[in-house]
Amino acid sequence: MTETTKRMGGRAARRALRAAPVPQEEKPVRPGLASGRYKPLSDPEVQRIHQAALDVLETIGLSQAIPSCVERVAKAGGKLSAEGRLLFPRALVEDTVANAARDIVLCGQHPRHDMELSGNRVYFGTAGAAVHIVDCEKREYRESTLGDLYNMARLVDRLEHIHFYQRSLVARDMEAPLDLDVNTCYACVSGTQKHVGSSWVQPEHLQATLPFLHLVAGGEEEWRRRPFVSCSSCFVVPPLRFAEDACRVLEVCVQAGMPVLLLAAGQAGATSPAALAGAVVQEVAEVLAGLVYVNLIVPRHPCIFGPWPFVSDLRTGAMSGGSGEQAVLMAACGQMGRFYDLPTGIAAGMADAKLPDAQSGYEKSYTNALAAHCGANLVYESAGMQASLLGCCYESMVIDNDMLGAVNRTVRGVEVSDESLSIGAMRDVCIGGPDHFLGHGQTIGLMEKDYVYPDLGDRTSPKEWAEQGAPQLLEKARAQVRQILSTHHPDHIPEPTDRKIREMLNIRLPREKMRAG
Repeated sequence: MTETTKRMGGRAARRALRAAPVPQEEKPVRPGLASGRYKPLSDPEVQRIHQAALDVLETIGLSQAIPSCVERVAKAGGKLSAEGRLLFPRALVEDTVANAARDIVLCGQHPRHDMELSGNRVYFGTAGAAVHIVDCEKREYRESTLGDLYNMARLVDRLEHIHFYQRSLVARDMEAPLDLDVNTCYACVSGTQKHVGSSWVQPEHLQATLPFLHLVAGGEEEWRRRPFVSCSSCFVVPPLRFAEDACRVLEVCVQAGMPVLLLAAGQAGATSPAALAGAVVQEVAEVLAGLVYVNLIVPRHPCIFGPWPFVSDLRTGAMSGGSGEQAVLMAACGQMGRFYDLPTGIAAGMADAKLPDAQSGYEKSYTNALAAHCGANLVYESAGMQASLLGCCYESMVIDNDMLGAVNRTVRGVEVSDESLSIGAMRDVCIGGPDHFLGHGQTIGLMEKDYVYPDLGDRTSPKEWAEQGAPQLLEKARAQVRQILSTHHPDHIPEPTDRKIREMLNIRLPREKMRAG
């Protein structure tokens, strides 16, 4: 056999392997890989932040607590200060953390999309309240609509490395707040079977939405057994104030069996201290207060620990979601979540760049990489966002999916075993072998199990690239968006169920348009 024949045989074997489907458990990356190798804080520093957060809760407390919150906390040993601030004793906070729910599951509408938030398993998803869609062709921003929200959900439903869909934009064509809240949840749940995160501005809006969720689930009992929507609860207005309406919504969520993301989002130098350690202390304290509050309503209710301190460009006061300070700040919060051993979600991928360009690429890559490695369970905002969350971009969503596959491969790391040390393979190749590993059985066996390949990223030679017409990344991304949105029309909600939903609620997405794309 000639050297050329050997090479061609190896190439044919690799092509055949690529054509065969790989079982989920054998793929090079998959949802829920174990992270936690990056620790921006030393163990003593973690302890100092923890103790400082307890000091804040015990001596400063939070203002504007609603009466039901005050009553519950007071019965558990807390009190109102002379200034009307609700104080949380250290023992109450520590006991709550010790007894809080762990190892929770965020369910998808289909079990294959379930996310087990145990230990340091990590998953990537979306989030945000963008008020614009980025039009890359025109290089303009336009107002986002309900149709965009549904289309983004459809994209995420098909993108392998985005594991959950928290609503990424605000439907600006929904003027009435009730219509906005109901239709936001409907568009997300209709567009993907992955776990959905949504939010409501009034408790009545959530109460109106729950019957629709029960219908989709097959009844209230089934919903409570497998809730596939969580509430992103901004229950505080930093610094250290409860958000009264959000707290009322939070209480309804907990009583309805809906998991909650306890989200505290101060902005360093504006609504939280400019010192990064101080920003972590404040947001950790605020979220711990929310954890106590929820557990006094329903003990061990599924909560996600969500300290999200954002960064300001101190020259202007504008948010800087793509900064190095933002990356390390969120990673420190993820590390605090691991210290408490609580299900933890942080944010990354919030590029300052206005378009999916080189700046966007580097900002998203390092913020997502640090978040992925810090031990947080959920990385929100990780795909699709531009302009520090002001814009959501179709092309970015699919480009970022490529990036997240590579980032997740770094989380997996390097496995060391007798087989992977490869002494036998080296012996085969070097002693009487072909002097290369291209067609070796180990190479063929690991091709689809150890290596991640981009959908859009270009790995051709300059000659091959030129022969293909020198395609640009944005062109390829636009083509993939068109292909998904023209062919993928989710129908996991049966038509009779959808009709019942439309009879009870003012659903503004025309069913015919949903089926036509």
